[in-house]
Amino acid sequence: MARKRIQVKKIREILKHSYEENLSIRQIAKICGVSKSVVSDYLSIFRRVGVDYKKTTEMSDTELIELFKGKKEENNIRYQEMLPKMPYYVKELKRTGVTRQLLWEEYSKNNDNKFSYSQFCYHLQSWQDFQSVSMKQHHTPGDKMFVDYTGDTFPYFDGKDKEPKRAEVFVAILGSSGLTYAEASVSQKKENFIRSVEHSFQYFGGVTKAVVPDNLKSAVIKASKYEPEINPMFDDFADYYRTTIIPARAYRPKDKALAENAVRLMYQRVFAPLRNQVFYSLDELNESILAKVEEHNNKKLQVLQVSRRELFNEIEKSELKTLPSSPYPMKFFENHKVAPDYHVLLSADKHYYSVPWQLKGKQIRIIYDERIVAIYHDNVRVVQHLRDKKRSGYTTITEHMPAHHKFYASWSVEKFENWAASIGEETLKVIRHLLESRHHPEQAFKSCVGILSLASKCEDHDLNMACRKAWNFNRISYREVKAYLEDIIRLKKLNLDEKQIFMFERHSNLRNTVNYQ
Repeated sequence: MARKRIQVKKIREILKHSYEENLSIRQIAKICGVSKSVVSDYLSIFRRVGVDYKKTTEMSDTELIELFKGKKEENNIRYQEMLPKMPYYVKELKRTGVTRQLLWEEYSKNNDNKFSYSQFCYHLQSWQDFQSVSMKQHHTPGDKMFVDYTGDTFPYFDGKDKEPKRAEVFVAILGSSGLTYAEASVSQKKENFIRSVEHSFQYFGGVTKAVVPDNLKSAVIKASKYEPEINPMFDDFADYYRTTIIPARAYRPKDKALAENAVRLMYQRVFAPLRNQVFYSLDELNESILAKVEEHNNKKLQVLQVSRRELFNEIEKSELKTLPSSPYPMKFFENHKVAPDYHVLLSADKHYYSVPWQLKGKQIRIIYDERIVAIYHDNVRVVQHLRDKKRSGYTTITEHMPAHHKFYASWSVEKFENWAASIGEETLKVIRHLLESRHHPEQAFKSCVGILSLASKCEDHDLNMACRKAWNFNRISYREVKAYLEDIIRLKKLNLDEKQIFMFERHSNLRNTVNYQ
């Protein structure tokens, strides 16, 4: 036939209306929306072929099309010899490095009555054009895994709940072999989504070079034609599995045709057979889903006459990258600005963690799991803490403090007593009194630091004398000790010989303090 072939569905309608309903050519043409000559031609060819109409109901679309290829191709010996090998050629094209040129060269060996290369490609492409959508797309083995959720949910009972819960059903399919995986989960949240993708890799026994998700929030925070923003957790998961995330473009159904076809098949081969069963746990539901998925993967494909599992084992299994030795440690992400006290708050626990003090005011990212809290600045990890879930608590590393803060952080009763003892007994007596006189020793720390720091401005003997004077007059405080020390230093500068005067206040009974006439 010179004209373009009509769809297989319309061919079946023409045959049905003619052989089952005995409609006229005019009536069939009107119902099917084609010309009378088209209906007449197809019915003539069918009668000439001599096939019983009832057998066409059992034929695949490919087999039915072959009946209407026309006399030219029907009588073409070369085409008839090539026809049985079409499924083999299509399957071989899925292999890495296999081209039409290579197949033609193999076809040409020891074959004198052969097609030219251009004719070979034409007949192969024509045969492929009548196959399903998935056959039109050529995917490299081990290259991509397409993932999506079914629109419908699956009911199941959990514990003593009277009302059934609705499970989300996740579907993954390999681009080349079509091997499919499905599982039910409690939600589409990123934690559940990532675990489902991980379970897919484990089911397939390896990792594809890329994962193609739809633009759900668990995978893509912001869809974009040029630079989609991947969910940080999913992105980290991809790094762990050494794969790449390539989101399907919005409003581009061809990008996710395989996933949508897999969802359609899951409705037919999983949802429908299990629709009347009652499940009392998510695990029980997943066991039944997996059993139906196995049946689906082991079912023979009409065109290639091999199952998805067989095709996977033959062309795709060896192309997958190896799995990591352990499952992905689920990580969570937070972005913060470092506070002036060089600590950042982990919102999940309300706990504070230190970073180097030079980062105060800078933007950082926290990546944490059940054990570790890692803090990054400018995509470089600056510190890693063990996770502490104590609310309002602080985890501080001394090296993160500026010098003066390190000094304050080292304050303790023992440190002050040792410091005072190195100066003298009088100073130690004053420091101990200050520490013991407060309800909490920490309340006296600043006074102790003030007194002990005076030693840098004088000799130890002078500070001891000032502390003795404060003790004798029961005026023990930083302010009084400092005042007494200033008097001692001033008098020393006057070169007074009688050192006893350092111990008492000036009054009229002391020699040389009053000028007698």
